[in-house]
Amino acid sequence: MSSDAVETVPSQGMKSTYIIRVLGWVMLAVMATFVVNNFLTFGAGLPGADGIFKEGASAVSWLQALSYVVLAGLAIVLVRKRSDKTLRQDSLVISNFNTVFIRCAFWVVLIVGIVDMGISFLRVEGMLPAIFGEDLASQLGKSQFRGIYVHVPLMLLGIVLGFVTRTLGFTWLTLLIVAAELMIVISRFIFSYEQAFMADLVRFWYGALFLFASAFTLLEEGHVRVDVFYAGFKDKTKGMINAIGSIFLGLTLCWTILIVGMGGKSSVINSPVFNFEVTQSGFGMYVKYMMAGFLGVFAISMMIQFIAYLMDAVADYRNDPHKIKPAAPGAH
Repeated sequence: MSSDAVETVPSQGMKSTYIIRVLGWVMLAVMATFVVNNFLTFGAGLPGADGIFKEGASAVSWLQALSYVVLAGLAIVLVRKRSDKTLRQDSLVISNFNTVFIRCAFWVVLIVGIVDMGISFLRVEGMLPAIFGEDLASQLGKSQFRGIYVHVPLMLLGIVLGFVTRTLGFTWLTLLIVAAELMIVISRFIFSYEQAFMADLVRFWYGALFLFASAFTLLEEGHVRVDVFYAGFKDKTKGMINAIGSIFLGLTLCWTILIVGMGGKSSVINSPVFNFEVTQSGFGMYVKYMMAGFLGVFAISMMIQFIAYLMDAVADYRNDPHKIKPAAPGAH
């Protein structure tokens, strides 16, 4: 082999590494900007980035639009400054961040579920006024008040716990769901007692388990694969298939969920979340709006993991060194 050919291989590898790393980090930056702008537009009342296409666009609209360019540019700068990093290393960083993200989500649904169930129990049994007084008891019966002054602080606490703990994780939701179901069975058939909030808690935790565990299952190659030819392919072919699937199936699905779910104030995610929507089942839990938000968490966590998966797939295609094992499952 000539010296020119030998020199070409590393340069081509470095170029493909750079392109994939830029693609991944820019997409993460754009996704984060989209989610933040969604809350600023439909939650805080800002005009939105699409306001630049309207007559008399405000400076705030331009700032929101420019935030996409700025964050994408910062992602590119980050990649250039960390040019010595490999696809495997970036994939590990992204996967480990997703681990923390999902752990925060677990703590949020755990704490909010327990506290909201307790409030609903006291409310249905008429004990709230005796404990909190008539005025506060009345306020706790309103979804807006409970969402802002009870759930939001608990969410912040859950996020803090997600960052500082590495013990419990979403896998424990399975045990919690079984315990909640057992509580329903015992209270119904032994004590002849059943309330709407009991079934709400099971649905709340089960929805979180199903949607939050998807990204971890992708990390562990646990999703069901219609495997007719795949098992017999070489690692290089598997890498190519996984890379193509990540881009055209995985990332496309995640963007579709985010754009359709958060595209407007009345969208399927935005409408319940910003209105603190609750069920109509009497004295049930006030967490229906959070269950709509689970779909957004699913799309975000899966997009993060698909980007990490894409980087690993390209590394497999190029026969790069073996994968670096991500954080242990228990850390999730």
